[in-house]
Amino acid sequence: MEIQWLKAFLATAEQGSVSEAAEQLHLTQPAVSKRLAALEQQLGTPLFDRIGRKLQLTDAGRALLPRARHILNEVSEAERELRALGTDVGGSLRIATSHHVGLHHLPPVLKEFSTLYPEVALDINFVDSEQAYEALMAGEYELAVVTLALKEYPSLEAHVIWPDPCVVVAAPDHPLAQMPTLDLSDLACYPAILPDLNTYTGRLIKREFDAQGLKLTAKLATNFLETIKMMAGVGLGWSVLPRTLVDDSLAILPVEKLHIVRNLGVISHRARTLSNAANALRQLLFAATHTSAEEVGANNRTAGKK
Repeated sequence: MEIQWLKAFLATAEQGSVSEAAEQLHLTQPAVSKRLAALEQQLGTPLFDRIGRKLQLTDAGRALLPRARHILNEVSEAERELRALGTDVGGSLRIATSHHVGLHHLPPVLKEFSTLYPEVALDINFVDSEQAYEALMAGEYELAVVTLALKEYPSLEAHVIWPDPCVVVAAPDHPLAQMPTLDLSDLACYPAILPDLNTYTGRLIKREFDAQGLKLTAKLATNFLETIKMMAGVGLGWSVLPRTLVDDSLAILPVEKLHIVRNLGVISHRARTLSNAANALRQLLFAATHTSAEEVGANNRTAGKK
């Protein structure tokens, strides 16, 4: 059984399409179809039902899927261990990141990484932080740069890179924005637009309300912070957003005794041997930690002079 056949099978299963799998693998569509046909012929059973525009896994395909992932992960692990014996930084590096981190925090690090290590082919996947944790434990990525979980995972190693303080906001003409001081009970009287309460950020907010026995009414939940910002800015409800996202379209509400700080950082699997490329990216992220701390200190010193 050829490794390339399994790669074609896995990509097609994940994408649900031969054309999208071909794009992911940088192959032609006929090349992927040929590899799938060879695998099905060797196994003596179809792996996909070709119904409509999407491919559906057969029972045989569903049975093969976890085994194919395991085999390819073992091959990748062997390749990483052998490459780590040398000092070259190259090959491919598959990482996950959330939309907010990937758009607002990661770009400078990726720019420096690409400049220093042009031989590395980066494969960046945008997923929710919770999905990144699950995928990392399943061996799908070497690193994930996301919002860190509120609890520790024994099999994962997590490092804070960017503390991300959040503030309560609303449109400048929202009734809450007219009040000189607020507490959580005032917020509870109005609907909110928040990240899904099952996300790490949503849980941080819900925890504060639960601690005071208050009901949190979410009018609309979405995991895209830019969408939340727009909806809060046009007056559809109050929200909690990273301070770095706040502009003139929003008013920061003076909520007493509410301090919400998300931790954004990098996670990896303790049992996985990281490639030289993954280690190089981690080191740049660790350097960004020191840069962030210096910026916070400078801002605090500037604020103290005012």
